Order: sequence, then structure tokens, then C-alpha cells
Amino acid sequence: MATSYEDRVLRVLAYIHANAAGDLSLDALADVAAMSRFHWHRVFRAITGETCAQAVRRVRLHRAASWLVMTDKPVAQIAVDVGYPNLKSFARAFSEVYGSSPAAFRQAGQFLPANPRFKTEGHPMHPVETRTEPARRVIALPHKGDYSQIGKSFEAFGALCESRQLWPKVGPVLAVYLDSPDDTPEDQLRSFAGAEYHGDETPEGMENLEIPGGRTAVLTYKGPYSGIRAAYHSLFGNWLPESGEEPADQSCYEIYLNNPRETAPEDLLTEICLPLK
Repeated sequence: MATSYEDRVLRVLAYIHANAAGDLSLDALADVAAMSRFHWHRVFRAITGETCAQAVRRVRLHRAASWLVMTDKPVAQIAVDVGYPNLKSFARAFSEVYGSSPAAFRQAGQFLPANPRFKTEGHPMHPVETRTEPARRVIALPHKGDYSQIGKSFEAFGALCESRQLWPKVGPVLAVYLDSPDDTPEDQLRSFAGAEYHGDETPEGMENLEIPGGRTAVLTYKGPYSGIRAAYHSLFGNWLPESGEEPADQSCYEIYLNNPRETAPEDLLTEICLPLK
């Protein structure tokens, strides 16, 4: 029975991410879940911790924030593409969550040039420290494609942890990124969304990853997730050349220090971890 409800929640979460501009009303999502509107509302909230409306709004506005700083799409087009045909209602909703208008957010963000040999002076410095990180056992769900859309896999991961009561065995939430977006086609980028795990057997449907411990450069980024890509450019373009350090042949990973459902975007804290030789 639990698996049936898991499947329904995962199906609806995937539908929300795949149809940001479409009909994501409670009735429509209940149809996707194949449950009555009244009961589906309660099931979804019990498993995910938020209402369908809250999930839809968060996904839509996060996608808008990413597009504002990573593309040159007109604001009006972004509004339509995330399900807000009325520009004023989009601007109002965005401002309530991100604390500024979409245009101001774009102007203050780090718009990334297409040429990877960009000038790093335009990217702000972030605090970086070198420390010894412990080895971590991680359980995770795979994500393929645009890194900024990894939230889809995190939604599914959180729902599974809630449904299976895994949270007491789960440590820091993190993501592992296997490819460089500068030299890998977007649709081929590979990553994992999960968390450190202190249980025994790997939960069904998840993958087990091992992150070796050792010396690590850790950049602390404060702000909305849409700005993380620019923080990577600062780490590799500003800090690394001046540090005298050399990266290990291991993937970067991110540790999320607070919950985006409970924290204002400007107060989100992310540690970007670069293993060193």
C-alpha cells in the first residue's frame, strides 16, 4: 500500500516539473494521482510536507529564478513558460518569495556568458576554506540533464524518505555532480540528489554512493540556488588559480545547510566541496 502512494506522489511531482506552464490545479494533479481531490490533498501534504499549491508555486518560481540569471529570455516569456500568463501576477508572486522584482533579480544576479573563457572579475568572491572532510556514505536518486532542474529528484527523494520513515537515519542533504557543464551537453549531465545515510541496507529504488574523505576546498555560498553556477566559476576561476592547490580526480558535491521550504532564498546556505590532492 505504501508503495502505491509513493508511486502516486512521485508521478505527480514529476508531472509538476515537466508541465510548469500547464494546468497544475489541485483537480488536475488529483487526476494524475488517480485519487479524489479531497483525499489526494491530504495524502500529498502528509508525504511531502506541503500542499500541492505550495509545491507548484515553489517549483515554478525556482525555475523562473534560474532562467532569469542563466538565459536572456524576456521576463514576460519566462512568466508564461512557468505558468503565469499575467505578468503582473508573476512579478507579484516572484517578489513575495525572492524579495525583488524579476527585472531587479536578473540585474543583481550573475548572468553567465556562453564562452567558458569568461573574465572572472565579474563574479563575486565567496569565503573558501580548506578542511578535512569525512568519508560519507550517501543514498541518492539519479538525475540526468540540466543541473538547475535537480530539484525534481530532490522532491522524489524527500517523498521516499518521508513515506519510508528514513529521516532518523539521514544526515546532511547533498548533491553529487559527475560532469562539467562547460564541456558536457546539457541533456547528458549526470548528478545525484540524496543525503548522507547511517542505515544498513540501501533503500529500494535508491543508489548507494561513497564519497571519499580527505582534504577539500569548501566554498560557502549564501543566496538562491540560481546563483550557485556562478559561485562555481568563482571557485575555479578566482580561488583555485591563486591557491596553489590541485583538484583530486573526484566529483564536486554540494551540502545544503538549511531547508528551502523554511528559508528565504537570500538566506540559503550551500557548501560547494571540491576534493583536493
